[in-house]
Order: sequence, then C-alpha cells, then structure tokens
Amino acid sequence: MTLCISLAARPSNIGTRFHNYLYEELNLNYVYKAFAPVDLADAVRGIRGLGIRGAAVSMPYKEQVIALVDRLDASAAAIDSVNTIVNDSGVLTAYNTDYLAIERLLREHRIAATSTVLLQGSGGMAKAVAAALRDAGFRAVTIVARNESTGRPLAELYGFDWTAEAGERTAQLLINVTPLGMQGAEEEVLAFTAQTIDAAETVFDVVALPAETPLIKAGRAAGKKIISGAEVIAIQAEEQFVLYTGVRPSVEQVRAASEFSRA
Repeated sequence: MTLCISLAARPSNIGTRFHNYLYEELNLNYVYKAFAPVDLADAVRGIRGLGIRGAAVSMPYKEQVIALVDRLDASAAAIDSVNTIVNDSGVLTAYNTDYLAIERLLREHRIAATSTVLLQGSGGMAKAVAAALRDAGFRAVTIVARNESTGRPLAELYGFDWTAEAGERTAQLLINVTPLGMQGAEEEVLAFTAQTIDAAETVFDVVALPAETPLIKAGRAAGKKIISGAEVIAIQAEEQFVLYTGVRPSVEQVRAASEFSRA
C-alpha cells in the first residue's frame, strides 16, 4: 500500500476524505493521512525515509519547506511557495497546485481582469493568488497585510499596491487569504467589514474549513457572487491526486469526492 499525507498546523479531514474516496473509487492501493508536524524538517525527512509517495503542504509551511526538498517544479519556483511534495525514489520535488486552482476559478467565474481587487494576506497562498491575478491581467490590486515586511515586497513583486489596513477602501473583488474565519481561534472573525462587502461584486474566501466562513455567509447574504475555499481545495487536490497516482479522475468523480469530503 502506498501512503500519502498532509502537513498542516491545523489538520482537517477534507483532504483525507477527498483522496481516500478517489482511491477507493478508482481501486488504487493508496491511503491518505493528515498530520500536524512537531518539527517540519523531521517530517520532511520522514517522507524520504519512510518512502511516503506524496505530501500536501498547508499554512504556515508553504515557504519553510522549500529549503527541505531536492527540486522545485516551475509551478513552485515561480512563486517561491509549495503546496505539494512528490517523492520519486527518495528525490523530493515540490509543486504548487494552488496557482492552478486560482487561475481556473477566476476564469470559470468570469471575473473581469479590469476588476479592482483587495487581496488580504501575504503568505504562501497569497503569493499563488497574486501570481494568478497578475498572469490573468489584473492590475488594480491592493495587497492588505499588517506585516509590512511581507506585504510590501509581495505587492512590489507583482506590481500591485500595498496597505496595512483596508480601512474604508472598497473593491469589486474581495479575496481573503488569511486564517480569519478558519475553524479554530478566529472562526468568528469577518475578514472584511460589512461596508466593504456591500460595495463589492464578488467575495472570494480561500479558507476551506468551514466551507461557510463568516465572509462567505456575509457575501451570500449581501447577494454577492461567491467563490469558496471548498472550490479551491477541490481543484488543487485533484491536481495533487494526479501527481501522486498518475491517474486523472473524471469531473463527476472529483465532484463526488469534493461533496464527500465536506459531508
């Protein structure tokens, strides 16, 4: 049996249920387990030493893990952020399927590149989102990040503006790429103010657990177009699944796995 895992500060069962559902559906001799590493370097050494086939990497490890792998795929090297590790006979290659998910969702939801954007966050996932926005032609983007040492460089890297606080700023597209609203200590926190949400056209929360974050609930109540973290995690997990197994599930199988993962 082949083992795949996830490494996250706050492990959830979403990825576990998604992958294991498809392993069973496609009759693959694989199993997927979620872990919260006590020591990231030791955890990555374990991937190599135990012959673990692949590992999903979540916040806050997406940048820290770069120094611990052997190779960076172009998808990860382009944004210095990793969300997937694949082990080929002891050689660890890092990928980023978050970028692919964001790019696809912007296209599928037909978000105009002329839209103004407030992107809240400056970590590894924020890099993937910023890169996808830039490559899709978005220019009127403001990075909102209290940490100037990460927020300003991220904005400058992609030619965007930076601000420490959203304040009274508004935008047509709001994107939350922070833990605000995530299950745990900050699950009741609204990532943007009600006034900012009211002025928006589309609300996009990358947080996947819970699927109905305070931001998604507020956006839906205000009649805004919604893009949820559940959509992000399904697409990026699909691409991870292909990297691990070499098998591409059907659209229907991915949809069923995604629904099962959140049930």
